[in-house]
Amino acid sequence: MLPVAAAAKWGLPTIESLIELAVWLQLHASELAWFADLKGLGANAGAAQSKAKLAHYHYRILTKKSGGLRMIEAPKAHLKLIQKQILTEILDRVPVHEGAHGFVRGRSIQSFAAPHVGRRVVLRMDLEDFFPSISGRRVQAFFRTAGYPEPVADLLGGLCTNAVPRWAWAGVQAGCDTATIFEARKLYARPHLPQGAPTSPALANVCAYRVDCRLSALAASAGATYTRYADDLAFSGDGEFDRSVERFASRVAAILREEGFEVQHRKTRVMRQGVRQYLAGLVVNARVNTVRADYELLKATLHNCVRYGPAGQNREGDMSFREHLEGRVAFVAAVHPQRGERLRAMLRKIRW
Repeated sequence: MLPVAAAAKWGLPTIESLIELAVWLQLHASELAWFADLKGLGANAGAAQSKAKLAHYHYRILTKKSGGLRMIEAPKAHLKLIQKQILTEILDRVPVHEGAHGFVRGRSIQSFAAPHVGRRVVLRMDLEDFFPSISGRRVQAFFRTAGYPEPVADLLGGLCTNAVPRWAWAGVQAGCDTATIFEARKLYARPHLPQGAPTSPALANVCAYRVDCRLSALAASAGATYTRYADDLAFSGDGEFDRSVERFASRVAAILREEGFEVQHRKTRVMRQGVRQYLAGLVVNARVNTVRADYELLKATLHNCVRYGPAGQNREGDMSFREHLEGRVAFVAAVHPQRGERLRAMLRKIRW
């Protein structure tokens, strides 16, 4: 892999050898190799729970509404500091495609949805297992094209990727489908971007740059507009696009498969005028707006929290119920400042 010409303009730190990399990260050479774990020793540590003390990540298994499993991989303190340095001094300097709106400074869920307001037809597609689908080899290839020598690029990639050890799956819920568990373990067993690492969102965007280029060009050829927010893809257009939207969706899925991604076909939606055109929690028929029913439900929940206490409203036993409500209020406030301020006033009255 040769460095791309554009990398010379990014102003990345110069790291020519493994010794320079260790000095840059303030690590001993043995520590650097241990954190990067290019030999996969952590993934093959066995089934003993005692191995968790030596692992670089904390693991938590979530069950998706679709029935699948998602592994949250949160780096421990030292590795997290290393990843934050890579993020701020390398990844934040790499430009992303103009169609990418997730985890990009100055862009948001609103900028993702706004280009699709008032269009005759909106096509929404979701990627399946977005972060774990981006392999360690793809991440290492990015660092090589950014200008780093192969040994340095491989270690940088190792520091930003992870392979989930077998013992981490001991916490999977009893009764989960055996085939689902098997497929999840196989997916997460190879080095991939961990969902929970500070570097993963930025690396996902740069590794998806080629995908964004291809889909943006395909959309332009069909008279459509393209944006992406993490694993949410949105296309919209008028008459020309409306006549070919189903065939267009098939071509998108084919391109994504060529690039190593899969579409969650059950979540694909073709939304024409006359129905609610819905993108990432926002309605885009006439203007970017929150869903009225969701707003009313949140307002009622906050009202009941003020009147009766939050415990009775936390029906799912969420240990972070306060943060959950604060996040939902912040989401509304980002789109509707006045509504958001009313909700924040109610939030402040809750006795926690």
